[in-house]
Amino acid sequence: DVLSLIEDLERSVDREKAEKMAQKFKKGDDFTLDDFREQLIEMKKMGGMMSMLEKLPGAKNLPEHVKNQVDDKMFVKMEAIINSMTLKERANPDIIKGSRRRRIALGSGTQVQDVNKLLKQFDEMQRMMKKMRKGGMAKMMRGMQGLMGGGLGGLGGLGGMFKR
Repeated sequence: DVLSLIEDLERSVDREKAEKMAQKFKKGDDFTLDDFREQLIEMKKMGGMMSMLEKLPGAKNLPEHVKNQVDDKMFVKMEAIINSMTLKERANPDIIKGSRRRRIALGSGTQVQDVNKLLKQFDEMQRMMKKMRKGGMAKMMRGMQGLMGGGLGGLGGLGGMFKR
């Protein structure tokens, strides 16, 4: 239930990191791939996406195909992809073109299309953060719908990221 989700959040979220992220966000600093990776790590600490979904009202009624798309192993792959980038690439993902994408895929044990998907998802997340900073929560919620692709507030788009 939602209460246990909130309790899990309180137990697992590093308050100091969360405060630093909030301050960075308020100052208008860009959302980086390092920030994205930190969010993935925090989500893993809470038991992953499926664990969080199961605590939301109505999650038991989700179609089976949506549940099957939520693969918590994707966080491991996403983290590996980001860890295979240089500090410069994480700070400025626009420089990640063909040969860099191939190197990152090789280093992370993934495919180039996995790197492409992560970069696209990151770009959408970055745009959503900018909208939120400019126009608040309503814009962010609309952005999340697009990021996650419909359905369960659209988590299906996230879940299928690394399915083969």
